[in-house]
Amino acid sequence: MAGDRELVLATNSAFYRSFEKKDIEAMEAVWSKGMGCLCIHPGRDALKGWPDIRDAWERIFKNTSYLEIDTDILTVEVSGDLAFVVLIENVLQISGSEAGLDRFTSRRLEARSMATNGFERLAGKWYMTHHHGSPVVD
Repeated sequence: MAGDRELVLATNSAFYRSFEKKDIEAMEAVWSKGMGCLCIHPGRDALKGWPDIRDAWERIFKNTSYLEIDTDILTVEVSGDLAFVVLIENVLQISGSEAGLDRFTSRRLEARSMATNGFERLAGKWYMTHHHGSPVVD
């Protein structure tokens, strides 16, 4: 049977899979629906509560044609029913749309972020309650 650390890492991985696949239903399954949830995308204001967080993910998914995310886990800490994962996100994002039959306009963004993901065990299952990404400036 998997221990808490492995279960937290599995939930963390499910978050990044849903992010990469632009799958709002999978993203919704990972997040807690409590009003105390917080999401802070790099360079953006804090979003509080699942409805606002969901709206932000839907906008990101709608405006992105391709996502690739590699993560480097720095630490995983579990204390009772709370846990956090600190990691580096290496993100390749391509956004854009077809401008006409003869050309395609797109924007390619490669970014590194330091992220902290917080989790809470609710009814025996780990859910994300916090995501904060900050740009890493080289």
